[in-house]
Amino acid sequence: MPFDPDAVETIAFDSYGTLVDVSAVAEPLSEHVDERDPELVATLWRQRSLSYAMVGNAVDEYDSFYELNRHALRYALETCGVDVDEGEREEILSTYHDLPVFDDVHDGLERLRDAGYDCYIVSNGNEAMLESLIEYAELGDLIEDAVSADEVEQFKPEPELYRRAADRIGTPIEEIAFVAAGWWDVPGGINAGMQGVWINRQDTLWGPYETGPDLTIESVHELADRLES
Repeated sequence: MPFDPDAVETIAFDSYGTLVDVSAVAEPLSEHVDERDPELVATLWRQRSLSYAMVGNAVDEYDSFYELNRHALRYALETCGVDVDEGEREEILSTYHDLPVFDDVHDGLERLRDAGYDCYIVSNGNEAMLESLIEYAELGDLIEDAVSADEVEQFKPEPELYRRAADRIGTPIEEIAFVAAGWWDVPGGINAGMQGVWINRQDTLWGPYETGPDLTIESVHELADRLES
């Protein structure tokens, strides 16, 4: 379905990989992994945490995303042969509280706010993670609220969290544009009834789905352009 800007009343953003750059964990990782490839460890870490979340959905088990990240980090380090103690792992894990925003985020969100759109975060992150994300990234004046997987104890792309967000926001779900970098996340939003906007941060491929994104962009400014046109 083509993107319909006239139907959009509210905008919801994913957090990790969409507003903040999870690949930035490679820099603090480099202090611990010696000659190993910190980018490889970071990639395995991210992929494993998402896999744990999706398996948790499938077997009806829930633990906070921060706890899943803890397990995923241990897996990534051990897989790459990196021997660090528990204290160092916790130090690395804490970098998820201090992730930088992408360059287009502040100005892009300001444009959307000034155009009259309320912006929210809908995230697999637990509540403490999202509080620290908003504070560190200085998004408090630009984001109305954050809706966490903690509220439904299920992770995206299951439909419950997207629907919970629509209820919390108070906007009909079909009038919400959901923006995410995850090729797995946008289809979840579309399946739940939102307009799906894929912000292709990593120049990657869309999944093998019959359903495509309603809109594909490379920056928040492109979304603002479409809504202003």
